[in-house]
Amino acid sequence: MILKYLFFILFSISFSAQTRGVVVDESGKPIPYVNIWVENENIGTTSEENGEFSIAASANKNLIFSILGFEKRIIKASEVSNVIMKAVSFQLDEVVIARHFETKKIEIGTINNSVLEAFDNGPRIDVKFFPYEAAYKKTKFIKKVSILTDSRIDNATVKIHFYKADANGFPGEELLTKDYIVNIQKGVVRNGFDLTELNLKMPKSGLFIGFEKLLISKNKFEKTIVNSNTQKTSIQVIYYPLVLYNYLDRDYLFTFSGGKWNRQTNDKSQGASGKIKVYEPAINLVLTN
Repeated sequence: MILKYLFFILFSISFSAQTRGVVVDESGKPIPYVNIWVENENIGTTSEENGEFSIAASANKNLIFSILGFEKRIIKASEVSNVIMKAVSFQLDEVVIARHFETKKIEIGTINNSVLEAFDNGPRIDVKFFPYEAAYKKTKFIKKVSILTDSRIDNATVKIHFYKADANGFPGEELLTKDYIVNIQKGVVRNGFDLTELNLKMPKSGLFIGFEKLLISKNKFEKTIVNSNTQKTSIQVIYYPLVLYNYLDRDYLFTFSGGKWNRQTNDKSQGASGKIKVYEPAINLVLTN
């Protein structure tokens, strides 16, 4: 296995147009880890644990606020000093906790002999798709999710999303009603998380697993860079952890940016055919019965 490190920034920072505010619920309680985007642009951030945020956006731009369990809001940047989000009312069905025997287990999503590269994917959410197979009928429960990361800090905080594939093949309804937030270990590590208590089943439409980096002060790492020619110094800012990716042939690639899902496919208008080369997050699942 070859491990490469490639850093790229997918969002721009403007020090002349920083919009600041705070996100709260209807009772005035701060909401942490809200996903905040400039509409239709690849500029995003995350609210801090106290609900405060800062984002590079001019006053006439729309900002999109979204977090699981609350209604999405789209507000002019000039009006976001205090953003109030309304909780979603879920119509809960009777919860039936099925018995897990765990006498059978299979791991899916493992890639053999592939190059891994570590990326700073900025505010973007990248996903990996797990198609449903008839063989999963005997191991329908999602026991564990694992993700390969590289981090210079310990206990970096991130979100993991679980989406059903919708009728058009896009990431659709989330399997959970509130965010699944985890801590990532320091170093190049395969982080595994036991999902038994969530009672999740593999959807027959297929499953997308998404990784959302939180652009918060806790995850921020600053490094002083010296230009070897001019000897001038600058500060490089990275939000950890970095996710490791496989470079693979796929039919398409989904990413969440600008407040919406975007699908990249082969451009057949230019005479191309077949699959496209994509970077796919190194995520595995363990299914059980």
